[in-house]
Amino acid sequence: MPPSRVLFLLLMLALAPAQAPASSPAVARTAEVQAEIDALLAFRRGVRDPYGAISGWDASSPSAPCSWRGVACAPGGAGRVVELQLPRLRLSGPISPALGSLSYLERLSLRSNSLSGAIPASLSRVTALRAVFLQSNSLSGPIPQSFLSNLTNLETFDVSGNLLSGPVPASFPPSLTYIDLSSNAFSGTIPANISASAANLQFLNLSFNRLRGTVPASLGTLQNLHYLWLDGNLLEGTIPSALANCSTLLHLSLQGNSLRGILPTAVAAIPTLQILSVSRNQLSGTIPAAAFGSQGNSSLRIVQLGGNEFSQVDVPGGLGADLQVVDLGGNKLAGPFPTWLAGAGGLTLLDLSGNAFTGELPPAVGKLTSLLELRLGGNALTGTVPTEIGRCGALQVLDLEDNNLSGDVPAALGGLPRLKEVYLGGNSFSGPIPATLGNLSWLETLSIQRNRLTGGLSSELFQLGNLTFLDLSDNNLTGEIHPAIGNLSALQALNLSGNALSGRIPATIGNLQNLRVLDLSGQKNLSGNLPAELFGLPQLQFVSLADNSFSGDVPEGFSSLWSLQHLNLSGNSFTGSTPATYGYLPSLQVLSASHNRITGELPAELANCSNLTVLELRGNQLTGTIPSDVSRLGELEELDLGYNQLSGKIPEEISNSSSLTILKLDDNHIGGEIPASLANLSKLQTLDLSSNNLTGSIPASLAQIPELHSFNVSHNELSGEIPAMLGSRFGTASAYASNSDLCGPPLDTECGEYRRRRRRQKMQRLALLIGVVAAALVLLVLFCCCCVFSLLRWRRRFVESRDGVKKRRRSPGRGSGSSGTSTENGVSQPRLIMFNSRITYADTVEATRQFDEENVLSRGRHGLVFKACYSDGTVLAILRLPSTSADGAVVIDEGSFRKEAESLGKWVKRQLQRGAVAELLEPGLLELDPESSEWEEFLLGIKVGLLCTAPDPLDRPAMGDVVFMLEGCRVGPDIPSSADPTSQPSPA
Repeated sequence: MPPSRVLFLLLMLALAPAQAPASSPAVARTAEVQAEIDALLAFRRGVRDPYGAISGWDASSPSAPCSWRGVACAPGGAGRVVELQLPRLRLSGPISPALGSLSYLERLSLRSNSLSGAIPASLSRVTALRAVFLQSNSLSGPIPQSFLSNLTNLETFDVSGNLLSGPVPASFPPSLTYIDLSSNAFSGTIPANISASAANLQFLNLSFNRLRGTVPASLGTLQNLHYLWLDGNLLEGTIPSALANCSTLLHLSLQGNSLRGILPTAVAAIPTLQILSVSRNQLSGTIPAAAFGSQGNSSLRIVQLGGNEFSQVDVPGGLGADLQVVDLGGNKLAGPFPTWLAGAGGLTLLDLSGNAFTGELPPAVGKLTSLLELRLGGNALTGTVPTEIGRCGALQVLDLEDNNLSGDVPAALGGLPRLKEVYLGGNSFSGPIPATLGNLSWLETLSIQRNRLTGGLSSELFQLGNLTFLDLSDNNLTGEIHPAIGNLSALQALNLSGNALSGRIPATIGNLQNLRVLDLSGQKNLSGNLPAELFGLPQLQFVSLADNSFSGDVPEGFSSLWSLQHLNLSGNSFTGSTPATYGYLPSLQVLSASHNRITGELPAELANCSNLTVLELRGNQLTGTIPSDVSRLGELEELDLGYNQLSGKIPEEISNSSSLTILKLDDNHIGGEIPASLANLSKLQTLDLSSNNLTGSIPASLAQIPELHSFNVSHNELSGEIPAMLGSRFGTASAYASNSDLCGPPLDTECGEYRRRRRRQKMQRLALLIGVVAAALVLLVLFCCCCVFSLLRWRRRFVESRDGVKKRRRSPGRGSGSSGTSTENGVSQPRLIMFNSRITYADTVEATRQFDEENVLSRGRHGLVFKACYSDGTVLAILRLPSTSADGAVVIDEGSFRKEAESLGKWVKRQLQRGAVAELLEPGLLELDPESSEWEEFLLGIKVGLLCTAPDPLDRPAMGDVVFMLEGCRVGPDIPSSADPTSQPSPA
């Protein structure tokens, strides 16, 4: 900038603060002005103003509202608002109906905000309105009835780019010249009376709505119409020839509808027509010559007829001098290349793609020196590319894809310095990549895939600093990937798949920080470990390294690429386990690592990839079970875990993956039954469970899967009858083969034979079961007999031993009053009177196992009652009295003892009175000889018991007496049997 200009700007900045802004004149505050101020303030209160653009609206200002931002008043100082313009301020909220009070408003512009709600019906009262601009908001609902017809002075009405719906208004004000209702949701038909109510209409845009019906022929009466845009609707029928009456029409666009029939010659020949766009319809027949500017129509500049069904072209006698764009792509045109188009020297775009043109590309194409885009892809052109194409010096886009062109890639392309996009794929080009392509410094896209190129990667390619897309896939390129590939810093997509490259991936690939797509699959000879630099490409979204010889552990570094969506590592030699950290890739959609040497279990963390649609780990060495967490993958469409070593059962929860279309679990060790819940997978198309250990029957519900077209359960252990509906849908026997117990069509095994075999097996199993039960019963009977025999033998021995003792202790000539002493070797020995043998305290301690807690029979206030089992088989209940006090006296509650003894005595007495001696004694004690001393002792015990149960308490013996009598009975040394212990004096 010259120094004088800098000084001038500095001077202006210095003087700027000294200049006071011109103040707006004061406005008389009449009732009408105050009403308009209130209306504007109501509008401000109803909207959100993130920029504070209208926060300065001050009602107390003398010049309000004329000095407010976006508000303009009528000249003369009356203060009446005539304009409200607040575009692009990000205002949001509804439009206040109070604006209907601005009765002098002529221009309302609130475009490019975020306003919502309906268009206030109150605006129809502002009859002074001439222009309404409400486009690019979020307004909704229909246009109010009679809204436009009431605005009799309205000239411009633009509400495009909103959410308005309902029918297109049927009537318009006669002054209307411009109306744009595009990009909304209007429905119904185009009103036929538009021409009657708005005869002066010049611009009509109803594009991108949901309008149906036909194009009204009445539109042809709009003599002043310049622009008619009806794109992107659902219009049907034909193009009315009456549109040719629009004698001033400049632009006719009917793209993206369902129009049929021919293109009327009269419409194409409108003298003023400059743009004719009827692409993406169903028009057919012959393209009239008038569509190319012949017949005196020299105004045509753009002709867009692509995406129709035109089959012929009426060759024009001449071309319009201003013809710039000819789009005939996607039709059914055939024959040789139309060389007559070479006469359009001003042509900038020629699109003949997607047709059936044949023959060679003529050298005359070199005459199109103004051509910017040449699109000839998708035809049947043959031969070589003429070198004359190098004369198209302005060419920026060259598309020759999907033809039958051959020869070398034309080196002449290197002489087109402005080339940005080159598409040569799907041909038969051979030879090396020409080095001259390195001259295309502006080149952004180079696609030469699916050809027969040989040689290595040209080092000149790595000089293209603006290259963003490079696709050399499916050729015969050899050699290594040069480290200079790191120079392509702008590269976003690199596809070298399907070649014969070898070596390692260079570390310089880490310089491609903009790379999003990397496809090196199908080289066979790329090997080694992946460079760590590959994991530092933050924008990488697609990685395919399949069908190579890469080795090492499954690279965990990919888990740091949070943008990664597609990862294919199949067909390599990766080892180790699948990294669980892959489960933290939030954008991952495809994970394929089939045919490697991966071991371990399938990590449950993969269920965190909520966007995963494809999971392929086929042909590895995975073990363990299929995690039930797979059911959390709601978007999963393909699950292929075949040819592994998985075991366990098919998880029932897998049926929750409702998007699943392919399920392959073949060639594993999976057992259990086929879950019937698989029938819930309504989108399933392929189900392969073959070569496992599945048992049970085939669920009949699988036949209810509507989309299933591939089914295989062969080589399992399934049984039963094949469901009839499933067998009819999949009638190939190989789908059920090698299941020995499976029967029914389409197998040859009949289910009658199967049922007989099953019945025979059941009978055999039943017979075996009966035999086992019978043998068990016999063994049980024998065991019981042995037990009874042993018990009887023991009892006999016990009785015999007891009888022997009786005989030894019986005194000769003794009756009921026999002596209580026995003589052995002339010495008198103390003995128990009531029992057979002498029982000592030591024997009692041993019989109760040291008064063990396990032998406690009951617990009373007098002490514990123990079960005593003596060595001679005698079993007694022993009452162990409480411990003695310090002076040796027995600590016992005499009152309590008496009370319990009284209760016990009453019961014993009742039993004795009824003669129920068996209720008092063990049956063995009743086997007494009436002449024996035991019987005498027994009677003495009963006497003591009866004394204790005397009705009169005074007649009952004291506790000491009871103890004395019992002690005398048991251990008295010389008490004769005739001496009644109950009559002896108490020691107390």
